[in-house]
Amino acid sequence: MLGDEIVRRINELGAISETSEHLARIFLSPEHRIAADLIMSWMKDAGMAAHLDAIGNVCGRYEGDRPGLPCLMLGSHYDTVRDAGKWDGPLGIITAIACVADLNRRGARLPFAIEIVGFADEEGVRFASTLLGSRAIAGTFDNAVLDARDANGLTMREAMVQFGLDPGGIAAAARKRSELHAYVELHIEQGPVLEQQNLPVGVVTAISGATRLAAHLSGMAGHAGTVPMALRRDALAGAAECIVAVEQFCKADGAGLVGTVGVVNALPGAANVIPGRVSFTLDIRAPDDQHRKQAVAEIVQRIVAIAKRRDLLLQIDVTHENRTVPCALWLKAQVAEAVAGEGYGVFELPSGAGHDGMAMIDIADIAMLFVRCRGGISHNPAEHVEPADADAGARVLLGFIENFRPPAAATA
Repeated sequence: MLGDEIVRRINELGAISETSEHLARIFLSPEHRIAADLIMSWMKDAGMAAHLDAIGNVCGRYEGDRPGLPCLMLGSHYDTVRDAGKWDGPLGIITAIACVADLNRRGARLPFAIEIVGFADEEGVRFASTLLGSRAIAGTFDNAVLDARDANGLTMREAMVQFGLDPGGIAAAARKRSELHAYVELHIEQGPVLEQQNLPVGVVTAISGATRLAAHLSGMAGHAGTVPMALRRDALAGAAECIVAVEQFCKADGAGLVGTVGVVNALPGAANVIPGRVSFTLDIRAPDDQHRKQAVAEIVQRIVAIAKRRDLLLQIDVTHENRTVPCALWLKAQVAEAVAGEGYGVFELPSGAGHDGMAMIDIADIAMLFVRCRGGISHNPAEHVEPADADAGARVLLGFIENFRPPAAATA
């Protein structure tokens, strides 16, 4: 069973961490390098040529029935958040390696090459800039990030040199569209939907776009005991009404819209003072850009109305905007065929979380296969995939690879 080997390697990689108490494998750290070397060794054992590219991506190639053919690229990331789970990212790399190892054991060569990439930085923990590894591959890496500093004041440029990489060589990691047939990623769902559906795998329709806003409400601070309720301009009470309004709006949507207020700061922050200033963040996501933008506009209108009614000054700034990334129909259909081929019901769902495909779409059509995770928990030590589900994902991915039809053949 492929799942047993996958779980063993997940645990082996999960032991590589800054501390034994909490899993943390941060971009360009010593632990990151140890993990890269381990993944490269697995690739070589699977019959692949493997190397570390200019940004720290671990790259493996399994040639097709003749050298130099365009590739089907598979992969995910091997960096983590802090206090992470073991499965987010590595499952996609390790499963892809297990599939190639199976092909290699049988001496199977396909009419295309297979490349696996362990992306060096997807989470963006160290330098507050995400998708660094996949942006380098896609040729969209922003060199300005090289001057970003981590919490210790070290620039990314300096950290790369310490890691043994050349910051001036990042452009060499970029690939051309003609070199790839497609990019496909297997990943844990990071949500509870597949568990609710009692299915081990699901076919992703799109990676949801996201808009992040920073809202600032200003009222009047005052004594908690002397200002009558009717005369208050309580910024925190106003923010609370805004937050509930966001929740109610998104709950009523029914079309994949989600909204989250993740950070609230109230000032002056004393138990006996009416809050005069409050700021809060707002994250809005949907699998359709037009729907998301319309929802953002309507939510902002509601916040404006609440602030006006409560006599609060309001400022709202857009801090982040990421487009929706659709999975290609021709690729999604082949993933669905592989799911059905293993006897599972084909269930489609969007990804609310971001993935490396958001960068890779600039040079290739993309698709994703989700694997069920217990309780939908992710970015948490409780993150878990049952061995049987890991095996199901591997069998589906292997079936997809063996029956993969590049675009010309897929549309013929």
